[in-house]
Amino acid sequence: MSDWAERARRRPARAVTVRAPGKINLSLRCGALGDDGYHPLATTFQAVSLFEEVTATEGAGITIEVSGPQAELVPTGEDNVAARAVRALAEHIGVDPDVTLHLRKGVPVAGGMAGGSADAAATLVACDALWEAGLAREELAELAAELGSDVPFALVGHTAVGAGRGHLLSPVMTRGTFHWVLAMRSEGLPTPAVYAKFDELTPDAAIDPDADVDLMLALRQADPVALGAALHNDLQAAALALRPELGETIEVARDAGALGAIVSGSGPTVAVLARSAQHALVLSATLRALGGADEVRTVRGPVQGAVVLTP
Repeated sequence: MSDWAERARRRPARAVTVRAPGKINLSLRCGALGDDGYHPLATTFQAVSLFEEVTATEGAGITIEVSGPQAELVPTGEDNVAARAVRALAEHIGVDPDVTLHLRKGVPVAGGMAGGSADAAATLVACDALWEAGLAREELAELAAELGSDVPFALVGHTAVGAGRGHLLSPVMTRGTFHWVLAMRSEGLPTPAVYAKFDELTPDAAIDPDADVDLMLALRQADPVALGAALHNDLQAAALALRPELGETIEVARDAGALGAIVSGSGPTVAVLARSAQHALVLSATLRALGGADEVRTVRGPVQGAVVLTP
């Protein structure tokens, strides 16, 4: 029996709760589909104050319970990315994958904000604490990268550039706080469908490595006006082709004085940049009044990544 397994056998039962953020893509640049089946990406993530919470307690086998908005849309079987995170960590440290997970949803399901990835990141941290493995974040990040392209970022949060499939992260120097309005839809937009449409629209897509210089400067200077002008998403045209009403949301936001409005990731969430917290409230009210979304939330960014809320 490993040291971790022995500690797990002796310790009293307890619960660990971890919170992890959703993300928006300030820039998402996508190349053509590669021979490995993946699209090369160059993306700038920002973690925002919309969170998933995962509570891990000891159990027999893997059990997943879900609560919160759209909970009924979340699969609870072995293919759930949180369940895969349990198995990956358990195999890595040599314990049985016996845990009950309670997922409290705060990030839209299939909304382009990586809610499932946040669940996986929170699960890795929660089970690491529950099983007293004591792994470094760098080691958890290696496991996270095997689970999905966005999972490593949910671990670290803040603002970062992702390369490769988006999983190779470099921190970005960011000053100040940016205020966002998230225009969310009750009906998700499957990521594979968006990438398939992207391939159809831009089969020879290539990434310009110097395209986001203005974006980086805006973040360093805490300049929301410049940031709004620099927002970019190569997948936006594909998302709008599949869901034309998202274009109407973007136009409503721009007409209302938003500094920028962009489909987040593969959509359908639209991220709207405001001048200030007060301006975000004004934009939020406008989007609600004009029917630009099924739900509207104001958030701030950047925020930290996965963090333990209970010992």
